[in-house]
Amino acid sequence: MNVPDLRPFLEEDVGSGDVTADIFLPDRDGRAIITCESDSVVAGLDEAITIFAIRDVKTKAFVKDGDFVKAGTVVLEAKGSLKALMTCERVALNFLMRMSGIANLTHSIVSRIREKDDHLMIAATRKTTPGFRYFEKKAVALGGGWTHRFGLYDMVMVKDNHIAAAGGIDEIAKLMKNVPEGLRVEIEVLDFDEGIKAAKCGADIVMADHFSPEETKRLRDAIKAINPDILVEASGNITSETAINYAGCADIVSLGELTHSPKSTHFSMDIE
Repeated sequence: MNVPDLRPFLEEDVGSGDVTADIFLPDRDGRAIITCESDSVVAGLDEAITIFAIRDVKTKAFVKDGDFVKAGTVVLEAKGSLKALMTCERVALNFLMRMSGIANLTHSIVSRIREKDDHLMIAATRKTTPGFRYFEKKAVALGGGWTHRFGLYDMVMVKDNHIAAAGGIDEIAKLMKNVPEGLRVEIEVLDFDEGIKAAKCGADIVMADHFSPEETKRLRDAIKAINPDILVEASGNITSETAINYAGCADIVSLGELTHSPKSTHFSMDIE
């Protein structure tokens, strides 16, 4: 996925002009510091720096994206015209807050699972904010998670509605020959027997939808006996609290919560 241009994000906020800054701020330079107000993984620094650069504001970062910081840590210094600093403030902070919240939630889940399972991948889904998917997926990666597919174009995912519309898992198996070489294929299954059929017809990943941890492990053990390279993904109403239950039972756990329900990390900017 191409890196989105950040100018439209700033233009959305500025519109025809920052009337408050234009009326009340003097034409002189200033300095601002951005502080992380809670313990968190930091993400979105690169984006904040780019937003400031659009208005010729110079920045200095004191941490890197992906670093874990304590509350009260100054993460960025910005120097430029006071008007530019204030015009860029909210968009820059929004990137930091949203992306850091996602990265921090991902990191917290990964950290808990690593105590029990060294290999289980925590994956994002396509339950993302329209227009902001690149940044949300990037934040998941900075938190130690797997971005999974970016869209409909970079991976085949046969879900229950595809199977129903095609006429069943046996029809899907017949159509597997049409998948272009090099495209990874994931097939969602609703029970053990469908999972075995999916593995035998050439799936690279079998998604166990709404399986219990015990059911997922049973399917995973059976699939590894067929082909140890096939991955088994647990999915379906799995939360940050219940994901750990799949340690030792699956290869991947996907959570829509990573991108649709994270708590944003609070950052503040102060002019000095």
